[in-house]
Amino acid sequence: MLAIAILAAGKGTRMRSNLPKVLHQLAGKSLIERVLTNCKAMNANHQFLIVGHKSEDIKKTLSENTKLEFVLQEPQNGTGHAIQQLTPFLNGFKGDLLVLNGDVPLLRESTIKSLLETHRSQCADATLLTARIKNPFGYGRVFLKDDKKVEKIVEEKDCNTNQRKNTLTNGGVYCFNWEKLSKIISKLSSSNNQNEIYLTEAISKLEVTIHHEVDDSKELSGINNKRQLADCESILQERLRDYWLEEGVTFTDPTSCTISEDCDFGNNVIIEPQTHFRGKCKVGDNCIIGPGSLIKDSQIGNDVNIINSVINSSKIENKVVIGPFAHIRPDVHIKNNCKIGNFVEIKKSTIGVKTKVNHLSYIGDTICGENVNVGAGTITANFDGIRKHSTIIGNHCKTGANSVLVAPIQLEDNVTVGAGSTLTKNIPKGALAISRSKQSIKDNWKKS
Repeated sequence: MLAIAILAAGKGTRMRSNLPKVLHQLAGKSLIERVLTNCKAMNANHQFLIVGHKSEDIKKTLSENTKLEFVLQEPQNGTGHAIQQLTPFLNGFKGDLLVLNGDVPLLRESTIKSLLETHRSQCADATLLTARIKNPFGYGRVFLKDDKKVEKIVEEKDCNTNQRKNTLTNGGVYCFNWEKLSKIISKLSSSNNQNEIYLTEAISKLEVTIHHEVDDSKELSGINNKRQLADCESILQERLRDYWLEEGVTFTDPTSCTISEDCDFGNNVIIEPQTHFRGKCKVGDNCIIGPGSLIKDSQIGNDVNIINSVINSSKIENKVVIGPFAHIRPDVHIKNNCKIGNFVEIKKSTIGVKTKVNHLSYIGDTICGENVNVGAGTITANFDGIRKHSTIIGNHCKTGANSVLVAPIQLEDNVTVGAGSTLTKNIPKGALAISRSKQSIKDNWKKS
């Protein structure tokens, strides 16, 4: 049997933010969500999140996780005190307790599994995750006995000069035999420089304590301030880019680009500099994305070229060219072989096959047919000040430059709109619609 406890009660004062530390994000996902994701494969019998500071904000964010049990630590008096709060919840539990930190988000699922396997294979009372760090400032030091078992852990602030030279550090991740730990957990003291109850004190009180050393010390990177948050973002982005480089994606300037873990790329994809992917994105084969583009929660088909543009929560089909400087807002569906040009904004609309919206247009709340040529500066005026209204443009229509279609309005198939027209009435099939004031010319005009 297995119980998992994640420590997330701290104030995170050094983050200098009103947002709880564990709700800060890396690559579009909060720190605590990353830790919880790695726990899924453990199939734990119990999963506890120990909360304290702004606990209601954390509970609200994770409210959809029905398997999570929230445990309040009040006041926050150290890691040992946090685990003491589990005693009523684990009464009679016979199994292992895995203790993780909500602010250590880079730990791999495979590492957690290895820790658990080592703990069980050695029948240990406690097993801790350790790493060798060249500059271990801030980390607790792990001291071993002659038989390589753990003798004690000394926190950085409690280390003397000699002890600080030890580079074997405590990662703050533990696996305990709960039956053994439960017998001593209430006996932990606060006799230290911080007057807090450390979980590390349990190590010296248990009979068989071992450690499992990780190869990559970066996995144990903790986050206490914005600099460390940025460092972890860099590490995570490097991991993600390395994975997709191995899968055949071309990054022409890798370090200038960021991606999320929920991205999927097809074959022969080229990502140009300063291009960023957020949320759940799927990119098909033979696409060129960027430079200078932002893609969020969108589906991109095959043979698509996107230049200096923003695409948000939309679907782009095959052989589409977008940009430069286009803004595709949520709920847009652009079908095959379309061209969306410079300084075009589209919102909550469907753009039919082979349609061109080449420049300086706003298309909102619109159903646009096939083979439509939207002239420069065409606007769908969809908002009357109270409600949004729809525009329907049929197949093979053409709007002249600087046209305004005042919704609700429908242009049937094969309609032509004269340049500079403002239309407020439906246009029948095959018609030419022109709405302009009469041009006046005043000869020899001079300002008074």
